[in-house]
Amino acid sequence: MSSHGEGDVYTIAPEMPAVFDGMKLAAVATVLYAIVRYLNLKSPTAPPDISFQDTPLNHYILKSCPILTKDYIPPLLWGKSGHVQTALYGKMGRVGSPNLCGLRKYLPMQDGATATFDVFEPLADHITGDDITMVICPGIGNHSEKHYIRTFVGYSQSQGYRCAVLNHLGALPDIELTSPRMFTYGCTWEFAAMVSYMKKALPQTQFIVVGFSLGGNIVCKFLGESHTNQERVLCCVSVCQGYSVSRAQETFLQWDQCRRLYNFLMADNMKKIILTHRGSLFGVNSSKMKDTDLSRLFAATSLMQIDDSVMRKFHGHDSLKDYYEKESCVHYIYNVSVPLFLVNSSDDPLVHPSLLTIPRKLAEKKSNVMFALTLHGGHLGFFEGAVFFPHPLTWMDKVIISYANAICQWERKRPACQTTCEKPKGRA
Repeated sequence: MSSHGEGDVYTIAPEMPAVFDGMKLAAVATVLYAIVRYLNLKSPTAPPDISFQDTPLNHYILKSCPILTKDYIPPLLWGKSGHVQTALYGKMGRVGSPNLCGLRKYLPMQDGATATFDVFEPLADHITGDDITMVICPGIGNHSEKHYIRTFVGYSQSQGYRCAVLNHLGALPDIELTSPRMFTYGCTWEFAAMVSYMKKALPQTQFIVVGFSLGGNIVCKFLGESHTNQERVLCCVSVCQGYSVSRAQETFLQWDQCRRLYNFLMADNMKKIILTHRGSLFGVNSSKMKDTDLSRLFAATSLMQIDDSVMRKFHGHDSLKDYYEKESCVHYIYNVSVPLFLVNSSDDPLVHPSLLTIPRKLAEKKSNVMFALTLHGGHLGFFEGAVFFPHPLTWMDKVIISYANAICQWERKRPACQTTCEKPKGRA
């Protein structure tokens, strides 16, 4: 109650009931809990869980790559959420990715298609003084102009590596298709053509094979298809792949971790890529596609529907099951004998945990395989940073180069290391 003199009107300020204040506090607490829960702020940091066999090479790798035995520390406020890491990678790619200067190559294929790739020369001497070329296969619908590829290539150049990056067939919107076919999950033709060209053009160089996501499936399948594909290859690195296309697509229909939503978004992007080349794929020169396929494409809401109506027909597969089985590296990866480094993150919303039994079992059975599983990182995120803003280079960029350097140095020091290196414990 208040009074301001004679004749003034008395006013009584209503008191808010205590229950209302309690509701406000409860609402604030709920929001804070949701933020903490969604961003996984209470999740600890830890080194990657590493599966490997007791061999001198694997022990040398762990000694030479301290990044594998130290905590991967993502940005404090959002880096422990696989969804945020994945979304930032998908939307932003990287922070301050460099502008690269490379040379684009065009290779005619036997079926009339034209493969393209870009070559970037090293900007420094390699740590071993050797001539080493990274042959890189990007993720689904990606190419050399993507920010995460530019960041990795720029870092590789600074460490003395030449880089050759495949542009997936149809991924570059300004490069017309010259046949009614585009990239698929496991077609290795274009990647094989790029590697073959580089081998002939640079007889003195040795190769490190790198694949991201879908590119990881392609490079592992490529190496496992023929032993000759592994000649002059020092090692292979695969990051965030799913290993089995059929099993991965089954999980994409599930709603846990919003996987069905990611499926819809990826399908929408695939539709845009296909429709960019509508004339080449569905035009008068195409004998594989029909008007009904185009109608089904417009109505598709999942990758499986697009694969069934369009993608499997590029290579004449009779069924979706046959297409997925033939495209999966899981049937070829056991044939890879060069050092193989497989990297995944536990909170990758696109790769179901059940798929990670494949690389773990592989590492337990084959001495040339090392499997690293991080707690955080999302799908191709692996951002690092103190609190909010991420660094230009990611943990992913650093760990690939660290592993590659270790393999190159091992090749030079192998006789001495085989006699002096002690054996590791099998798991770290």
